[in-house]
Amino acid sequence: MRVVIAPDSFKGSLTSVEVASALARGWHEARPDDELLLAPLADGGEGTLVAIEAAGGWKWRTAPAVDPIGRALQARWLRSVDGTHAVVELAEASGLSRLAAWERDPVGASTRGTGEVLRAVLDDGIRTITLGIGGSATTDGGAGILRALGAGIDDGRVELSGIDARLAETDLRIACDVTNPLLGPRGAAATYGPQKGASPDQVVELNVALARYADAVRAATGRDERETAGAGAAGGTAFGLLSLSQSFRSVRLVPGVEVVMDETRLPDKVRGADLVLTGEGRIDAQTAFGKTALGVAKLAREAGVACIAVGGGVEPEGEAVLWEVGAIAVGVSEKPTSLEDAIAAGVAPLERCGRRLARLVSAGRTLAG
Repeated sequence: MRVVIAPDSFKGSLTSVEVASALARGWHEARPDDELLLAPLADGGEGTLVAIEAAGGWKWRTAPAVDPIGRALQARWLRSVDGTHAVVELAEASGLSRLAAWERDPVGASTRGTGEVLRAVLDDGIRTITLGIGGSATTDGGAGILRALGAGIDDGRVELSGIDARLAETDLRIACDVTNPLLGPRGAAATYGPQKGASPDQVVELNVALARYADAVRAATGRDERETAGAGAAGGTAFGLLSLSQSFRSVRLVPGVEVVMDETRLPDKVRGADLVLTGEGRIDAQTAFGKTALGVAKLAREAGVACIAVGGGVEPEGEAVLWEVGAIAVGVSEKPTSLEDAIAAGVAPLERCGRRLARLVSAGRTLAG
């Protein structure tokens, strides 16, 4: 059999590379003659660079930048081997994981570091950029990125005369896995501010500041992207970049899992496979909203290939969503397990799960024969 193993990370526990490798080891124990193609995935947030690099055809680069509260760091990005394409992950410089809980600054945190990475990519001569924007620590509407790219933002005004002229030659694809607008009860501050440490009063403050900023951006650009689906992603980063559309050759918002599947050439790998294994930390009601397991299951269905999705936890709603597209959801654990214990167990349960699934396939083929 030819088996493609294409999971997302188990967030807070294992990277997608670790998950794919563990499932493969378990499968290989039971069916050593099968061809296993590992294609670890991500949704545009943390782990996107690692997943794409693992597919081959990329080289690591680093750029001097700052973290969300202004401390210097070296941020990684990917350059294609032919030098034409770059992948940047916002979480590398501006991610919440860069800060300890007590360092979170929901009002002051900036995306400036990500803008500095984008400027380094431009300095390298690259004009086709994929930017994953999940996992941010910020709610600045992308103002830090815009400043790093030459915009003037001060006293409620936005000035674009100094914007980097190289953007006019640049195609930017933004990997975004949410549909929230910039403002209001579903907006960047209300929905994601508390995760970044914002108190109820700060959520109100941030929403007011974003509204004022949106007015200034509209005055400078003639564009109003505040209601665009996804504008609220990464604390409004998508809003800021979409508002600069006239400065770029092109700017597009694309579902994160689709971007990563494309960059890892997953459709080519699935074609001709006998089985696809995917998975994520939890298969639940949120699986319906563009999570990785559903994206892979749809791709497998289109290719006419069977699909199994493994989850650290599997809830009926998630199982039903996957079954609607022909995929079977399977839990990793053999017994009821707390989240803490599951994380502490590491890769061993995934290896055992891979072995069980391989044995199940062998039993099915024996019965069918």
